[in-house]
Order: sequence, then C-alpha cells, then structure tokens
Amino acid sequence: MPIRELKSTDVSAYQALMVCGLEEHPESFRISAQDAGEPMVPFSSSHSDSFTLGAWLDEGQLAGVVSFARETQEKLRHKGLLYRMYVSAGASGKGIGRKLVQEVVKRARTIEGLEHINLTVVSLNVQAKSLYASEGFTSFACEERGLKIGDSYFDEEQMALRLFWQ
Repeated sequence: MPIRELKSTDVSAYQALMVCGLEEHPESFRISAQDAGEPMVPFSSSHSDSFTLGAWLDEGQLAGVVSFARETQEKLRHKGLLYRMYVSAGASGKGIGRKLVQEVVKRARTIEGLEHINLTVVSLNVQAKSLYASEGFTSFACEERGLKIGDSYFDEEQMALRLFWQ
C-alpha cells in the first residue's frame, strides 16, 4: 500500500473520498458536506511545510488521506496541524490510518524549527483517539460543544505530539 503526497491530478479522487467521509462521519470533520461543494484541495499549497498524503490500495484506489500544515505566523511557526484524516470504510482496520499518521510525523520531524503537532478529534471517536495516543499524542484540552450539527453538539479533544521538547 503506497503512501505518497497528493498532487493536482488526484483532486477528483480526494474529493470523492472526502465526500464519503463527510457523509458517513459528519461529526469527525470541522467542514460540512455543504462545504464539500467548494474546492477542498489542501495539497495545492505553495508552502513546502504543508502537504496532504494519500494511501493507495493495490487496485489504484485512494483509501485514506491526511493533511498537515505548519502554522505560518512567526510566533506560531513552531507548531503544525494534522487535520482531515480519513480512511474509507472498506479499508478500515488494515493499519492505513496508523501508517498515514506515522508518515506525517516522520515528515514533520524533518521540518526545521517545528516542535510539535496539534490535532483536534471529536471526543466520541474512541478509535481515533486511541490511534493518536498510541503514536505519542497526548490530550491537553477539551472544548465542550465544539461542533454543532443540526441540534446536536460534539465535544472536541485537543491533542499534541511533542517532537523535540526536553
């Protein structure tokens, strides 16, 4: 299962996968299915410290994605954000999510001056929280009612991985 950085030729595969994720698990994303009509291409960035990775099945199908972006403001550049992590239902349970997280961390460690990676995960997503914790991420905050979908609220947990702290 190859993992590689997505490029402009992958836009349609990325859009299709993200629409599935937004429909299946709307509480797992800060964007909505309605937002999916707008361009969702975080890999079109000109910043070399930002990227989107895709995991491809042997049949050439995009099975999972994750994005990373380094903060751009001077006082925040020591931090990066892991976001829009999704693995298709058909590919779930095969270790794809773990491999994507590991690849983000590996690449992030090569970015000069980057000290930690932050992420946000809905508190009810025990499987994702467990994956992140097993890769070294620790919780540092919880925002109650951080997301609102219709009349339902979801708490969001903030997690971080320290890359080079003593």
